[in-house]
Amino acid sequence: MTHPVDVHVGKRIRQRRWLTGMTQQQLAQQVGIKFQQIQKYETGANRVSASRLWDIADALEVPVSFFFEGIEVDEAEGQSADTPSKVPADLMGDKEALDLVRSYYSIPENQRRRLFELARVLSDVA
Repeated sequence: MTHPVDVHVGKRIRQRRWLTGMTQQQLAQQVGIKFQQIQKYETGANRVSASRLWDIADALEVPVSFFFEGIEVDEAEGQSADTPSKVPADLMGDKEALDLVRSYYSIPENQRRRLFELARVLSDVA
């Protein structure tokens, strides 16, 4: 049985790997393990040890705390906090959303700001 924290950490590993454009094989090589182990971490099937998480954070250029961001568990219920209904619960776990974010940040800053303003206007109209 997978633990929700292991699943969350795995999703954050996958999210950051996608955002950086890194493959599972590339991450595995940097960390010194097989890509199948990265697959198991990303699905939450295997727990990531503290030292391995440290190595993954170093390879992905984020602090270790990055992998725990967004865990807001209601202690009484043991479930994730509610999210706004218009935003999918696992937005950053969606490959399409991550590809969109990566593409967005590849746009020159002045054009990116204009695109952002356009998106805000369109979302206010919808």
